[in-house]
Amino acid sequence: MNHLILAICNIWNAKNLRKKILITINLLLIYRFGAYIPLPGINPLEISNFLNNLHSGSKGLMQILSSFTGGAFNRASIFALGVMPYISASIIVQLMCIIIPSLNRLQKDGESGRKQINILTRWLTLAVCFIQAPFYLISLTKQFIPISSFYSSYLLNMNLLHDQILFWILGIIILTCGTIFTMWIGDRITENGIGNGISLIIMSGIIVRFPGAIIKELMIKLKDNDIIFGICIFIVEIVFLILVILFTIILIQAVRKIPIQYVSNYRTTSYYNTNLNIIHKKYQYLPLKMTAAGVMPIIFSQSIMLFPLFFYHYIHNENIKNIFHVFENIYGFWYNLFFTLFIIIFTFFYTAITIPVNQISYDLKRNGGHIPKVMPGKQTADYLDIILSRITFPGAVLLAIIAILPSIVCKLGITKNFSLFYGGTSLLIVVGVILDLIQQVNIYLLNYYYDDLMMLKSNRYNYSYSYK
Repeated sequence: MNHLILAICNIWNAKNLRKKILITINLLLIYRFGAYIPLPGINPLEISNFLNNLHSGSKGLMQILSSFTGGAFNRASIFALGVMPYISASIIVQLMCIIIPSLNRLQKDGESGRKQINILTRWLTLAVCFIQAPFYLISLTKQFIPISSFYSSYLLNMNLLHDQILFWILGIIILTCGTIFTMWIGDRITENGIGNGISLIIMSGIIVRFPGAIIKELMIKLKDNDIIFGICIFIVEIVFLILVILFTIILIQAVRKIPIQYVSNYRTTSYYNTNLNIIHKKYQYLPLKMTAAGVMPIIFSQSIMLFPLFFYHYIHNENIKNIFHVFENIYGFWYNLFFTLFIIIFTFFYTAITIPVNQISYDLKRNGGHIPKVMPGKQTADYLDIILSRITFPGAVLLAIIAILPSIVCKLGITKNFSLFYGGTSLLIVVGVILDLIQQVNIYLLNYYYDDLMMLKSNRYNYSYSYK
């Protein structure tokens, strides 16, 4: 506790860091305010009543779709799409950089290449918005809300809209502008605030639902049981949640250290990757993360599992509809079985394309480095590939366990809203962003106090020199 208070005091004393944190908080509040502004012509109260009457499968589906937007998806807000188009565009660009040689060379072209890739990602985000916005409006009017009652109960002041076409045009334009404005907020946080702006926006949308979920869980436990017994059950659930968070932190930070030796102690490496760094210490090593793919396998798997549901209402074959209906229940056995298999497959796939062992072997050989008892070149690449495969499989299995853990705890009696915080994409994103934020704050404080210390030493040296 004393360490926490001391850390808060150090952050407050650092004027520039305090300013960055306040800017970040203000921008996040602006985003949260916009998440409650509905689309023109939409009655949010009627939509809320409709969502409360959904069956458990569709309600769980809506909870997953709104996890990245902090409930803006469910409210039909102007920020309903959030950063989902940007995430989709980023994934597409990453895959294109691997497939297209020109983009691969551009990615390795330093800062200028990364700027051009960012511009390409933003233009592609705009294109994805024009695809996802109509699908969202179709889902809103035909799948989640019956079309027969939508325009009579869920649209207000239809005399101002004239017809359905104007509503669709306004909806697509506003949803697209909402995504662009959300990206602008994320860029401002990254440049003027602290941490990665897009990641903090996603985390804020997840965290904002936690107080309501935990209060609802406590009220249900007190209502269904005696006060003392209900409180004991609630405490056990909180303790188990803390253990799951600690396990997730260990899984995210787990690395396999490969020792590296250099011909000369003055040699350094120019290879750099966001998921992989060669750390220079007294004993240099190459850290291979157990979950180098991060949350991407879960995002890919959820996208595939949700894909058939968009065509559920357009299929007239009853046998196919029954198969799709099985995957509608995110807490069901078959959904979680296929979800687990997809996560394991995509973990291997994404790890293979994000960690190029041949390029690492080439960079080590070029800089005079080698792994002890392993020949440089192809043998080094094969050795790294074997080690990577051995640590990726348990990492993929543990990642899949965390992903399906909300369904498991939901079967044990925990409410659906609160169970989403026991694992899945939500927990991994929150833990990863908080760890990255803590690391950036510690680095900033270290530089801040180091500069003050060096300035103090310089002043003392100048004073002693002038005295002499």
